[in-house]
Amino acid sequence: MRITVLDAGTLGEDLSLSLFDEFGEVTVYHSTDPAEVSSRVRSAEVIITNKMKLGEGNLAEAAALKLICLTATGFDNIDLAYCRKRGIAVCNVVGYSTQCVAQVTVSMALSLMTHLEEYANYVRDGSYTRGGCANRLVPVYHEIAGKTWGIVGFGNIGRAVGEVARALGCRVIVNKRTPVEDWKCVDLDTLCRDADIISIHTPLTAETRGMLDRAHIGMMKKDAIVINVARGAVTDEEALADAIGEGRLGGLGVDVYSVEPFSAEHPFARIQDRPNVCLTPHMAWGGYETRVRLLEEIAQNIRAFLHGEHRNRVDL
Repeated sequence: MRITVLDAGTLGEDLSLSLFDEFGEVTVYHSTDPAEVSSRVRSAEVIITNKMKLGEGNLAEAAALKLICLTATGFDNIDLAYCRKRGIAVCNVVGYSTQCVAQVTVSMALSLMTHLEEYANYVRDGSYTRGGCANRLVPVYHEIAGKTWGIVGFGNIGRAVGEVARALGCRVIVNKRTPVEDWKCVDLDTLCRDADIISIHTPLTAETRGMLDRAHIGMMKKDAIVINVARGAVTDEEALADAIGEGRLGGLGVDVYSVEPFSAEHPFARIQDRPNVCLTPHMAWGGYETRVRLLEEIAQNIRAFLHGEHRNRVDL
């Protein structure tokens, strides 16, 4: 079996892909330009990819292709209708990054709530040493206990964040298509109006694209903190940047963007240096243990496919 890995660089430089050797000949590319996809997958029977967009435009000549393995949970980069028509199986990986993404979400919220970076910089730049005072309490920060944490999307990650938020003493409210027991479920308008912290964990679909729009952002409290670790396109990024720039939001933490990496013209480029903004390079899913688990899950997906099993299939 011929396996092509299109963007191994997105998995980090510290892991070996040798576990795929059991399945046959493996060709690994650190990265692939969109214009190179067609030629690189022409003879592939299995494609392993994280970020590449795949569809008729670059798969038409891949006559031997049987399986696409995504090194992610989201599958919005794949033209599933075309894959179904061609009989190409598509597998994702579910649940591998729950604890890691929840950890980064909570880290962002706590750092922004506590103004931790500003306090650390006060010491780092020598101001504390020069200041002559034993402590500093500016900017003012507040306890997280008693605050309302709103969670948009309540799958594995959203639920894990909710459990931590409860443990920290927060009141948790949830926006989910179908209500869940033991959690306070509200509509999106109510969540945006009531929450002190809003974290987004919903997949990108036709229904969720742009769901956190300018109107919803306008409903939020002036000191609210917004965390997006889902997909950039579920929010109006321009509206978020405007709200930060105009002082209508307390803080913004984002790990995902509608275009990755974002350009110098992106709305976030004009706010990226602000102390109440924490922008990270789509790393929330990528703890070492998480990535080891991810590769093992992909190997299991391939193994299951070869045995005629439907494991993590998203094309069915």
